[in-house]
Formats: sequence, structure tokens, C-alpha cells
Amino acid sequence: MADEKKFGAYICSGCGIGERLDVDALAKIAEREGRMGYVKTHEFLCGGEGVGMIRADLEAGEATHIVIAACSPRAKTEAFRFDGVAVSRANLREGVIWVRPDEEEARETTQEMAEDYVRMACAEIKHLQVPQANPEAALCRTVLVVGGGVTGLTAALEAAEAGYDVVVVEKRGELGGHAARMHRRIPQRAPYRDPEPTGIDELIARVEAHPRITVHLNSHLARTSGAPGRFEAEVAGESGASTTVRAGAIVMATGFTPYDLSRLPHLGAGKSPDVVDQAGLEALAREAGDGPIRRPSDGKEVRSVVFVQCAGQRSDEEGQLPYCSGHCCLTSIKQAMYFKDRDPAIDATVLYTDLRTPGAPGEDFYRAGQEKGIVFAKGEVREVVPADGGLEVRFKDLILDEDTAARADLVVLATGMIPNSGVDFDPEAVAEEQATVEVPVESILNLTYRQGPDVPKLKDGFADSHFICFPYESRRTGIYLAGPVRRPMDMAQAMEDAAGAALKAIQAIENAAQGRAVHPRVGDLSYPSFRREGCTQCKRCTVECPFGAIDEDEQRYPVFNEARCRRCGTCMGACPVRVISFQNYSVETVGQQLKAVEIPDEFEEKPRVLVLACENDAYPALDMAGMLRREISPFVRVIPVRCLGSVNTIWISDALNSGYDGVMLLGCRKGDNYQCHFVRGSELAHYRMSKIDDTLKSLSLEQERVATYEVSIADIERIPELIREYMETIDRIGLSPFKF
Repeated sequence: MADEKKFGAYICSGCGIGERLDVDALAKIAEREGRMGYVKTHEFLCGGEGVGMIRADLEAGEATHIVIAACSPRAKTEAFRFDGVAVSRANLREGVIWVRPDEEEARETTQEMAEDYVRMACAEIKHLQVPQANPEAALCRTVLVVGGGVTGLTAALEAAEAGYDVVVVEKRGELGGHAARMHRRIPQRAPYRDPEPTGIDELIARVEAHPRITVHLNSHLARTSGAPGRFEAEVAGESGASTTVRAGAIVMATGFTPYDLSRLPHLGAGKSPDVVDQAGLEALAREAGDGPIRRPSDGKEVRSVVFVQCAGQRSDEEGQLPYCSGHCCLTSIKQAMYFKDRDPAIDATVLYTDLRTPGAPGEDFYRAGQEKGIVFAKGEVREVVPADGGLEVRFKDLILDEDTAARADLVVLATGMIPNSGVDFDPEAVAEEQATVEVPVESILNLTYRQGPDVPKLKDGFADSHFICFPYESRRTGIYLAGPVRRPMDMAQAMEDAAGAALKAIQAIENAAQGRAVHPRVGDLSYPSFRREGCTQCKRCTVECPFGAIDEDEQRYPVFNEARCRRCGTCMGACPVRVISFQNYSVETVGQQLKAVEIPDEFEEKPRVLVLACENDAYPALDMAGMLRREISPFVRVIPVRCLGSVNTIWISDALNSGYDGVMLLGCRKGDNYQCHFVRGSELAHYRMSKIDDTLKSLSLEQERVATYEVSIADIERIPELIREYMETIDRIGLSPFKF
């Protein structure tokens, strides 16, 4: 039969495996207990000869599903990738011999570890299928860019130059955003001494002249639906007419709004027109051209100016910004040079508590400002008041530790950035029966997603894109963030950001065309499916999916959108009746692995602990612990999972009922500063495991038998210690009463 599964196993004896383990015994386990059709060993399985042996067997039709018992599944991925073949990996190197001491008394338990991992791989392969791409995969090679500032224009040019059509939607009647209203920019070329022309006019001209770029001015997105490869956006113009744009991916580059100056009356805002923010000074400098800068109140030439840093930001006061906006110190230095370059005799003072000058210009630009005569004073400004036809800035000198004041014709407040990230939305606040949400007018994307009309926000209002682990990514697959909408940044950083987001958008388009996943499981062809006849319509999968990949049909059954799906398996972990699965990852593939482990009886006094480890952080950390030869208990059995959010509670109950003495879950950090690649997976796992306590009590089992830990990929030393401490807990509470 064409669909007949044929199983084979290959066991490597290289990298010290053959010296530390009885490879012949492992082969017998795979053949007899694992019921592999054939088992072969090789002393260098990842080498040309070893891989050639496997390929020859596959081409001869000897196997369709193979087990490779060698190094970690994270190692030699290219060598052991065989198209159209299901592969299960048993980690004998990093997971066994490298975490166990090479001592005679440890050989027995080390061998037992290896045998169990071979059993587990053989059990898993029986339930794996070769993933097939969704036949509904679509390809639209257009990138939709929302926002026509410097970030959006740069993203548009990058995508267009790469051969993709681009549609730019800008709400204003002109392109350029804040950059078009700037006099000069922070220098980006050595020796970083003088402000430079913004270059925005040239950028706009390139965009307007590019044959692949279409621009919609005075427009906004009235509605956005679809998924990567097949987005549909209704672009509404000023006249009310609308155009439907089809796109493969979206770049959201909607920028920022300056912090409202009127919120700072103690700093003179609203009390004097001669107190302006940095944007206000840019307008004065543009108006002045090469002539003297004049103050707004009476047109008098400014002879003294004070710049107040961190005005309304880096503050814990209500209504002010808790974060640093990044560019403000360099911007103040640049603006102080506007005065000094016109007339070195003008007094220009920068009052700061901390001076931050990130990026290439950094220290050089600061030193250039000192050489031009700008005064930098470390002081905490208390108030700004009108005085004798000018302004008095009252501050505490933090060097001399005394109160003092400075006179000025003009005061410039370095206020911060408020991201234009749209509306926030809490799906849990929606009534159970309410499937639609009334979209506020300030929404930017107007998404038709159940989870809300815009990209979710972080606690400070920036669109949710983790800027360390996965920049540009949002929880809305195929929608990428760039510029100050995702974190504070200056013009140069925004342009770099735009290039990165454009590349991610292109990657999403090409992956969608092949039915493949994007970040972090790039290239994965699998996608979730479910047994309709078993579904109870509980809607947990719909609500808990972090990426809005599941909708509902008219009968309230889930409808899976594979192009939005990140393949995390959170829906699988959420399903109480276990009807959701992937072709290469399911309740069965993991459940059969944990059941394949040989559980010693109570008289052998050898505990067994199941470790479910996140494949993105915890499992790599375990591998690196092996590389460093950090010892790990021989009584744990580790199974990598896509995310702790995919952990179904049936695995926990099956493990405990099978005689495991405990279960450890190792996942990423949760909360506002989450590290989870799938956003909420670790948080959901912690919540689900908190509900396990009642089950444990009903079984007369101690609560300590199931423990969930937050770890990072850097916890190479910590994870072995966590396992050691957990094993001490098992020693203290004793072996499971469910052992047979």
C-alpha cells in the first residue's frame, strides 16, 4: 500500500556514545520493544557515509519513518533532514552521556537513561505523519505599509527594491511624518560633529517615483481581514470613497505623538508661549532658516536658551511617562547647536539628571557640543516661571547640592514619545456570546479578529513586539511593527527598524505561499486540525490562541486559519477532550513517549521524573548544560514541547497514573516582561497547573509532585540545580504510591 508506514532505526556510536553505552543493547531495545523494521548502527552517523546509508535505505523504500538515536534534535538538523520522511530523534549525546559522570557506578543508570530515550523515540515515530502543506495556501506579493513617515517610507522602499509591490497608507495629506517637520537630524556620519540635513525630501521623491509603490494620502484602514498571503484591507479616503487592497503582509509604521506639553504646567507649559517642546523648536528653527531663532511671544531674538531633559518622562507621577524616549538627549544637543552655530555667544544650557547618547554619534556628538560651548549641567528642574520679560528655570544643582536658578529667553522641554499603537482590547471582557466588537474610531488597523481591532499593547502603550527575542513580530501573524510604535527610537534607528520589518514581511509572504509557518517555527508545514465529532464547542481553543488563528463557524465549531497559526500547540493544550492535533505533534506523540519509559517498581528505589521542557529556552539550556558537562539526575526523562502552552493536563495525569514520581515543567518567563516565544504559553501553563492541586489532593498525592518553573535559555547552570533540588523533594516525600 502507498500509505503503509515502514519503520527503521539508526543508532550512532560516535562522539563517545559507543564508549559510554552498550549500543548493541540499544539496538535490541529498538528492534524488540520499539518494533522497528530494521536497526542499523554506525560510528559516524552524521558523516557522509552515515547519511548516505540512510538515504540509500529511504530511496530503496525500506522506511518511511525513522528513528535517529544520536545527538540532540537541535544538532545536525541539516544532515538529518530527509524530505517526505518522518524523523524522531533520541538524544543520547547531550541528553545522556554528557550529563552523566563517566564512572563505573553510574554506568547502569546511564544505560537505563539511553534505553528509555530509544523507547520514547520509537513510540513517538509510530504516531508521526509527514506534514503536508495546506492546499489553500495563497500568494499575494504586495506589502501594505501603514504610515508614511520616515519608517514607513523606508520599509516601502526596501520591499519595493526587493521586487515586491507596496501600498502606503498615510492619514495626513503629505508624506514624511515628523521628519518632514524637522530642521536638521542627528548626524549619522563621522566625525559626528554637526547636525545634518534630514534627507526626507529625497526619500519622499524616491517613494513617489518608484513604479512598484502606490501611495494613498488622507486615508486610513477602515477594515482589515484575512491572513498572511491573503490580507484584504479597505482603504478609506478623505472623500469617503474606499479601495480594497490585497496584501501578503503588513508593516505597521504609525510612529508616535509627542507627549502633551499642557500636562507640565509646573515647567511653564501654558503659562508662557516661550516654553516649547522639541517639536516646537524644530518649527522655530525651520521658520528662521539661516537667520536668528526668535521666541514666539514677541519675536525677539533668543540669546539664552535652556533645555530641560526628561520633562514628563522617566517619572512615576500619574499621567507622566515611566520610560526614557531614547532620542531626547541627542536631540537637545542637536538643537543647542542650532543656536551655537548661528552665534557662539548665545547661552545654551542642557539641564539633565542623566545624559544618554546611544548609537554611533553618542560620545562624539556630545563632545562636539561641549567644544561649541554648550553648557551641560546636572540638575533637577523644579519649576519654570515668567520673570522680568523672560523665564526663570529653578532647579536643584545635583553637583553642588543646592537650589539655584537660570534665566532664559526660551525654554525647551524634552518631552517623550507616545506610540500611535491604536486601541487596546481585552478579549476576556467580551461577553461569551458576543462574537463582534464595536471598533473605536481611533483604531489603526481595524482588524476583524476576535481578539481585537489592533495589535495588543505592552504596559506602556507600545505595540507588543518583544525587542530582544523577536523584534518586529506581533501577535498578529503577518503584521510587523517598525519604528517608535514598538519602542522609543530616533530617526536612524527607525530606518534600520524599517528594513528589518520589511524583510520579515517578505519572509511571511514567501512562507505563506508554501503553507509554512513563520516565527519561531519557520518552515513548519504542520497546522492544527480537529475531530469535529468529538468537539464540545467549549471555545477554549478560540479564546486561548495567542495569535487570533482560530475563529468559529455559524455552529460555533472552531475554524483554524493555518496562515495565522504559529504552531505553538496552545489550542491542543487547552482542549479538554483532546480532539486537536498536528500531524507531527499531538497528545498521542507525547503521551506515547512518556508511557514508553520503563518505570522501576518501588523496591528498586529508582524514581522517575518527567520533565516537559520548552523547546525554545529550557531544552536548549539543557543541551548547553550537557556541553558543559553539568551533571543531571539519571532519574529524569526529558521531553521537549513546542511551548508549555501546548501541555495537555492528560499528560500529567497519565504520568502520575503510570508511576512517575513527579512532573517538572520548564518554561519561559511570563508576565509583562515575558520571554515566551508564543506570548502567553508559559502563563497559561502556570494557570492550568494551579488547577492540578485539587486533582492531586483527590488522589492523595502531594502538591510538590507537579512543579512549574520559569527559566531562560541562559539558565545553563540553574536548570541542573533546579532538577537536583526537585529530586531532593522527591526523596523527602517518597516514591509515588501508584507504582506497580
